[in-house]
Order: sequence, then C-alpha cells, then structure tokens
Amino acid sequence: MDHHDRVQYLKQKGVIAIIRADQGGEALVRTVLALVEGGIHCVEVTMTTPGALDAIAAAQRELAGADVLLGAGSVLDAETARMAVSAGAAYLVCPITDEETIRTGRRYGAPVLPGAFTPTEILRAWELGGDLIKVFPATLGGLDYIKAVAAPMPQIPLVPTGGIDADNVHTFIRAGVAAVGVGSALVSSSLIATGAFDEIRQRAERFAEAVAQARSGN
Repeated sequence: MDHHDRVQYLKQKGVIAIIRADQGGEALVRTVLALVEGGIHCVEVTMTTPGALDAIAAAQRELAGADVLLGAGSVLDAETARMAVSAGAAYLVCPITDEETIRTGRRYGAPVLPGAFTPTEILRAWELGGDLIKVFPATLGGLDYIKAVAAPMPQIPLVPTGGIDADNVHTFIRAGVAAVGVGSALVSSSLIATGAFDEIRQRAERFAEAVAQARSGN
C-alpha cells in the first residue's frame, strides 16, 4: 500500500486498536491476530512497550499476508519515527504535534496521526501535514467536544482517542469522525499477560459490529 491507500484504509476500517503492553514477542503477535480475527484490522503498538521496535518487526514477519495495518504509537520525535518505519510500522501515531516527526513520516511514505486537543492545535497539526488528527485526550470533552470542534473544521479528519468503548463508539462514528483510537476497552496489558486472546477477539467483534451498524444507520 502507498501513503494514500494507507490513509484510506485507516478511514475505511474506522478503529485503531492501541496495544500498550508490558511485553512483546509471541504474546503480542497473538494479540494482533485475535484483534484481526475479531474484525479490527488497524493496530498500533506503542513505543512504551518493551522492545517495541523488535515487536513490530517480528509481528510484521509473522503477519505477512494478513489483512492488518500495523503502526507505531507514542512517537514523540523524528528519530523514533524513522526507526519505527524502518522496523516496519505502516503509520505513526503521536500524542503531540511535532513538525519534524510529520515531515519524517511523509518522507518515508508513512501516514502520521499527530495528537492535538484545542481547535488551534488541531488546525496547526493539519496544516503541518498530519494525515488524520488524533484528538487526545478525548475523555476531557467527550462526544460534545468532538462535535463542537468538528463543526467549524469539517475538512479535518479527526480520530478521537480515549474514553471510547463498545457502548458509545457508534455515537462517535455517527458524528462523522474519520476513525477512533481505542486502548484498554479493547486490549489491556493484563489481558495480554494472562493470554486472554479469546476475550480480546470477542471485544474486537463487539467493536467491529458496533461500527458497522453505526455506518449503516442502524
């Protein structure tokens, strides 16, 4: 996939699962597989995960041919962005907006989702070249805030992250967001540590079904 196709894929799938784990290796690969089996095809491995770069590289090898787009999260600077792309990250997600990080991602063909919160920050992240804008932490304003921000800037694709679960995701999708970022409501470090991959798959199924119903108008 090229840069454009990856952006469209993220929008089409609608949910980015965030893995913030205490371990990488086989458990992480099995977690990604469980999410994919449940219908979640965009997965972000945060750089706070021990051995994150090795984990991304290993997962890419193991998942070759699978219908999944694997990215790196918690990317704070251009050097980390470069290393993540070299390890196989297909896109980069950031909690903040850093111009050099955006520039680096674009240089290597990786979509960048810079983090922003206020309307000024969101517009700046977009104008600097962010492909989708991660609104973080979305827990502070919730759905009402997302609607208020989107109203005067409908051209900016927003990805609210934080406080979204299977019960309220449909309200965000119907509000017109490009996608949502979901962490512990989908997968937590404790679920990974205990090998609860069936639970992760079931959670993914509930999310995927809720998004599909919201997009169909049901």
